[in-house]
Amino acid sequence: MSIEPRLLEALSAVQDPELRRPITELGMVESAVLENGTARVKILLTIAGCPLRSTIENDATAALATLPEVGSVELELGVMGPEQRAALRESLKGRAVPFGDPSSLTRVIGIASGKGGVGKSSLTANLACAMAADGLRVGLIDADVHGFSIPGLLGIPGAKPTRVDDMILPPVAHGVKVISIGMFVDDNKPVIWRGPMLHRALEQFLTDVHFGDLDVLLLDLPPGTGDIAISVSQLLPGSELVVLTTPQAAAAQVAERAGAIAVQTGQKVVGVIENMSWLQLPDGSTMELFGSGGGRQLSERLTATLGAEVPLLGQVPLDPLLRAGGDAGLPLVLSHPGSPAAAQITAIARSLSHRPRGLAGMKLSVSPG
Repeated sequence: MSIEPRLLEALSAVQDPELRRPITELGMVESAVLENGTARVKILLTIAGCPLRSTIENDATAALATLPEVGSVELELGVMGPEQRAALRESLKGRAVPFGDPSSLTRVIGIASGKGGVGKSSLTANLACAMAADGLRVGLIDADVHGFSIPGLLGIPGAKPTRVDDMILPPVAHGVKVISIGMFVDDNKPVIWRGPMLHRALEQFLTDVHFGDLDVLLLDLPPGTGDIAISVSQLLPGSELVVLTTPQAAAAQVAERAGAIAVQTGQKVVGVIENMSWLQLPDGSTMELFGSGGGRQLSERLTATLGAEVPLLGQVPLDPLLRAGGDAGLPLVLSHPGSPAAAQITAIARSLSHRPRGLAGMKLSVSPG
């Protein structure tokens, strides 16, 4: 089928909403001709039931209408055949970032805690959205298989991934590509799995889900030092850890174990975050509901245990809006970016994402001329 270069150039501005790449690069434009001011274009969807077909249709029509020589648009939507989907999968595999490969430039950060109830998932969701708002390409894996909550916190509780044969395309929320076991179960059913199944689930998230090229991949880890923590160290040996605690001394003591696992796994603990540090009262004063000093204490203990500096990245105050944002599916850093808690989370996100990563030991694809 013939393709008019001017129309193809206009369509190059249209991205597939799930793959986040131009439809022209994905081989989705089958034909594009201009006849007497009418642009007749056929676009091939990856699957017949593409949930975002209307988005592609509207974006393509709008892009073509920007050309002065186009007076009207006739757009036809078809579906890729098996050979075309196979070619698409191969092209995507060629570009996919192998997160477990030492040469990968994607920063993989697991958010860990010693116990539940410290706000780990809410903080992870906000960190991801803050990084995406800064223009980074961000992926988020809800690795807390038994206690998954990320889809709800990001406002996509009923989202289902799109499947292109054996490849899974993660839903996108607030600019973040997200995958969770909650997207594969119905009616909030519990997931009753033991070690091998948990490992396999994480492995599939890392191999079957197409995240594309990412700057940062965050993992919302389950509390403690169980099967998933071990699997992460095996599947993602270059991953780093951030340990979350509340100011309470007892909580910091438990959280220390989640960071000290790095002694055995060889991972790097890049910092500590203290959550629920204080509550701002109407008169401007603050109340330390859970005590004080836990974050600093945890930072010092992990520094001594690991033999490398583990800084306190920040202290996030207790804010009712943070809870409200999670319930509404709109993270605080987006709904109230000027609030003290959002400002602190955004600062932490920037400190994590802008840390330089050395190229020592990486093999570069260059050869002497």
